[in-house]
Amino acid sequence: MEDVRRVMGAFSRRDHFKVVLVLEGANELHYATRSYAVDKPALVFTNRLVPYSWELVEGGGDQQGYVCGFTESFLHSAMRGVSLKESVLYKVDGNPVYFLIAEQQRYLAQIFERMLQDQATDYPHKHDLLRSQLSLIIHEAAQMQPASAYPQPSTNAAERITALFLTLLDAQFPVTTPADEPILKNAQDYADRLAVHVNSLNRAVKEVTGKSTTTHLAERLVHEAKTLLQHTDWPVADIADRLGFEYATYFTRFFKQHTGSTPLAFRHPA
Repeated sequence: MEDVRRVMGAFSRRDHFKVVLVLEGANELHYATRSYAVDKPALVFTNRLVPYSWELVEGGGDQQGYVCGFTESFLHSAMRGVSLKESVLYKVDGNPVYFLIAEQQRYLAQIFERMLQDQATDYPHKHDLLRSQLSLIIHEAAQMQPASAYPQPSTNAAERITALFLTLLDAQFPVTTPADEPILKNAQDYADRLAVHVNSLNRAVKEVTGKSTTTHLAERLVHEAKTLLQHTDWPVADIADRLGFEYATYFTRFFKQHTGSTPLAFRHPA
């Protein structure tokens, strides 16, 4: 939780969920394949599974507001088991921007300010307080009318979709802990996350890169598998699991198909 002037950063690997209270400044939020003009007080949500960029509008004035980054597990108990990534506030086909009237702006600013104060204390149960305050913010937004996106130019649609796909692909890696298991495992998963039809995604990626979506996914999995085999002592079964393969035999078959070698032979060449 921070009090910041430039209230948003760019989407990055292993990012948190973020909720932002914009108080001043003119900005544009590009969220998946849609864009929003954020030029007045607003509550903005971003999802670590959806690529976004935050652009300051030239001459848009000072940037003032609050930003809070958090994990889904942090809020899990306060939201009674509701999955944030499936909620209306975080689904890719939902709306991430909610404009505020003066009363809502004052109320939410008070909550964010109290979160800052509580975070700075030594109170042993402060995280419970923060969860409760964050859930208040999310429930408040759920009662609001979301902002509307404005149309994107169609001339570079393929390039934009492909760039978003490659950003999402990059965000799945590197795998460094069991918690880093890739969430998006096939072309349909990526299409769902970008709110486009899988055929549109496949056409765009092929047109722009000359490779199919499946080829990009396979190449990245092979690269990550080689890295883990060379630089960790993890059992092959653990590597398979962390790369999203249901069974180690599936991983072995995949790896040999793309490299001509089994995982163990690659790790310990003759």
